[in-house]
Amino acid sequence: MKTKENFRIIFMGTPEFAVNSLKLLFENGYQIIAVVTAPDKPSGRGMKVQESAVKKYALEKNFKILQPENLKNSLFQEELKNLKADLFVVVAFRMLPESVWSLPSYGTINLHASLLPDYRGAAPINRVLMNGEIKTGVTTFFIEKEIDTGQIIYQEEVEIHPDENAGQLHDRLMITGGNLIVRTVQSILDETIQPVSQNQIISERGNIKSAPKIFKEDCEINWHQTTEKIYNFIRGLSPYPTSWFKIYDKTKNELSFKVFSCQKFYEKHSFQAGKVFSDNKTYLKIAALDGYIYITDIQMQGKKRMSINDMLNGFDIRPFVL
Repeated sequence: MKTKENFRIIFMGTPEFAVNSLKLLFENGYQIIAVVTAPDKPSGRGMKVQESAVKKYALEKNFKILQPENLKNSLFQEELKNLKADLFVVVAFRMLPESVWSLPSYGTINLHASLLPDYRGAAPINRVLMNGEIKTGVTTFFIEKEIDTGQIIYQEEVEIHPDENAGQLHDRLMITGGNLIVRTVQSILDETIQPVSQNQIISERGNIKSAPKIFKEDCEINWHQTTEKIYNFIRGLSPYPTSWFKIYDKTKNELSFKVFSCQKFYEKHSFQAGKVFSDNKTYLKIAALDGYIYITDIQMQGKKRMSINDMLNGFDIRPFVL
């Protein structure tokens, strides 16, 4: 009979979101025989070579580390086979080819940051906030051919706070998700799981919402919307990849601004959506369809992130329409 000590797990993940799951598995006594993570790559202004968050933790614990450039590489796949893993645990990693996820005898499980089948895709945390949802959660499921479509093992619901941003929700789901991974692995070991087909849920409930990848052009703020919609858009993209808009200085030079936080104010007005108001000292507000968005935390292109007061200290804005 398999136990924690002889149940062989290979963990696959890259960013900080995945570290908590790996950490909890290790701290709960599960045998991690290898960690698969992204190759080191140069990043930042100095293009210094950086290790992934998962690799840094794996090095601390002396785990065997694999960093394949290509998951279909025959040498990499042969090494995986030779490790004779019982289970692959995947958290925030690349899409796996079937020749990889089909290897372990107990299958390959994945943690997804939404209540599947809703918000399948690359950006579930951003999308639930952008859509003004009041709840989300995490799901563990078995990986199958189509991305995020496998049989659901467990789910944990999480209430969304009305003013939290994507970074804050990310951190809460990271903790909840780590605990759910441990529960899932133990249940697989105990053979007590009863997976549920996502197709069954869809047939009972109807349409589902998706979470496609977000690109820079998707992040431009459209001021011709309700105050609530703009507010949710900004917090849903903060602190990354960050919403943005263009503005013009007094000499008509176009500048781009990233918005990290704001406040919403509902008020009927007759101004054109996108009209900018500022005293050039303490506030910058922009008209929406049914109120105003007050920018509180901003970053001008080529500058560091700062409060709106600090930004206005060195930048003169004249009223205009975006």
